[in-house]
Amino acid sequence: MADWNPTALEQLAAAREIEVSSLREDGALTKPVTIWAVRVDGELYVRSVRGSAGGWFRDAERRHEGRIEADSAAVDVAFEDVPHHLDEEIDDAYKVKYGYPSDPVDSVITDAARSTTIRVVPR
Repeated sequence: MADWNPTALEQLAAAREIEVSSLREDGALTKPVTIWAVRVDGELYVRSVRGSAGGWFRDAERRHEGRIEADSAAVDVAFEDVPHHLDEEIDDAYKVKYGYPSDPVDSVITDAARSTTIRVVPR
């Protein structure tokens, strides 16, 4: 895996929303889906508010490769499953970035959403 370009990581982490696409078997990207992303300890994390029923999440789990975009940053990435020892820190990052209490944040800190936590890394 490649290292993050610090400027791209900062743009993606600061963006209110990012677009995520997964790489299909034929090498084409799926249609982008708008999601939230947070940065914890220099790493970028995403979750599916629909848990494992989220279409973009199922696509990401199939190939573990794709692309994320926000503003002028666009990065080809790998999607890595992560152990859940950072769940609380990731929850807190969502709360700080998106404002808490709020129903939208509640949806991304459920057990179902937590189970879909993915680290996004450049490739």
